[in-house]
Amino acid sequence: MHTREQSEADPAGEGPARLGELRLPGRRQFLRDSGLGFGALALAQLLGSSSTASVHEAGSGLTLPHHAPKAKRVIWLFMTGAPSQVDTWDYKPELQARAGQPLPDADKKVGFFETSGACLASPFKWAQHGQSGSWVSDLFPHLSRHVDDMTFIHSCHLRANNHAPAAMELMCGLNRPGMPSMGAWLGYGLGSMNDNLPGFVVMHERKPRGDDQIWSAGFLPKSYQALAIDARRSEAIDNLVRRGGQPADAQRTDLDLLGELNAAHAAGRPTQADLAARIASFELAYRMQSAAPEATDLTQESQATHELYGTADPKCQVFARQCLSARRLLERGVRFIQIFAGRGVGGDGSVDDVPWDGHANIETNHRECALATDRPAAALLADLKARGMLEDTLVIWGGEFGRTSDSQGSLGRDHNPNGFTIWMAGGGVKGGYHYGATDPFGYKAVENKVHVNDLHATLLHLLGIDHEKLTYRHNGRNFRLTDVGGSVIRAVLA
Repeated sequence: MHTREQSEADPAGEGPARLGELRLPGRRQFLRDSGLGFGALALAQLLGSSSTASVHEAGSGLTLPHHAPKAKRVIWLFMTGAPSQVDTWDYKPELQARAGQPLPDADKKVGFFETSGACLASPFKWAQHGQSGSWVSDLFPHLSRHVDDMTFIHSCHLRANNHAPAAMELMCGLNRPGMPSMGAWLGYGLGSMNDNLPGFVVMHERKPRGDDQIWSAGFLPKSYQALAIDARRSEAIDNLVRRGGQPADAQRTDLDLLGELNAAHAAGRPTQADLAARIASFELAYRMQSAAPEATDLTQESQATHELYGTADPKCQVFARQCLSARRLLERGVRFIQIFAGRGVGGDGSVDDVPWDGHANIETNHRECALATDRPAAALLADLKARGMLEDTLVIWGGEFGRTSDSQGSLGRDHNPNGFTIWMAGGGVKGGYHYGATDPFGYKAVENKVHVNDLHATLLHLLGIDHEKLTYRHNGRNFRLTDVGGSVIRAVLA
């Protein structure tokens, strides 16, 4: 776009023009210069890809990782809708014995809606498992075999008590939109472990409440944004297939031209970092055209592996295919994967299409949700362990909060952010270990309370990062995943 002064000085835009005292390049000179700039960008990319995955923090002089990591990869099995801690991993005999009696402190509102104030006993059978003697309800006949590989954190708590803000708080450290998620922070801090696949992948069957904000790159450059894969689509990754009939060399020529034009555009806008991310996204997509189909091709897996995960079982086949695909992506260098478990699986009827959200009937809701997730999640642990990957892969299981110990209606449970359980396995954490505790009714965390900032500090530590030193300058201040809090939970470290 020419200013009036430019048009009068050089109507054709062929040579330099003067705007006041400022000397401006003409169109051809600008394109020549930016073309050279594009070569520099390409060289920088090549040099960067041949170096280690570590990066330097702006102005800090520190190289990441800060210390030797125990974990190289993370897979977070996110149980959307919030499983009840007192019906899954946090056995409370007192709650069972006091069924129907007033719950102490129930007058202090915890839930999102309205609860009865009367204790609701767990409708599930409980038993101890493994050498650790860990209590598990009969919802998890497969996962219960792996308790000796798990660290249970029974004292998790959050500030938010509704799904979207709680999920954002758990993923991003703060419960407000626009903040980067943990996966984005890891990409920024540690870079990628491969050139042909993204470092951060999200899988879902239906976007959870809070959707893209949960896995957002926020104010970080968009090159750290997650690749979201929708299990309902036959084409797992959007816009990846080459146009029909276009040969590979023609597509390469198109991308080279597009890259030159984008680089020319970016050269005049040095403060817009997302332009460089956009250029990089085209190149990554090109490389993914050959790498991604192979990585997600489950026909390469043996029949025994498919049987282990349950990919043919209609009760769990979607989550099974996601877990198996995730293992293949982890093998190929994807650093951080989140699987948001399922859609509404029936049995409750109070909330449309949200799993693990048993407002009306905790028994029927949780039974269906467990059938959809237990076998594949256990298979993932067994598979990683058999391949020698569990020792440096951190597996996390949990929802955005827990549920009340008193009933909502007569058979359901309401939201409860003040006490819930998350477990971790592999990746440098102790096996068969229990940390923190809720009160005798499972209502609130009372011992060694763990906020999400503490959880994030611990996860980053396992990946070799000091959470206080992983920062990004935005709007005049340094931000970090753990905000202004967080302490490493050293007791859970192996």
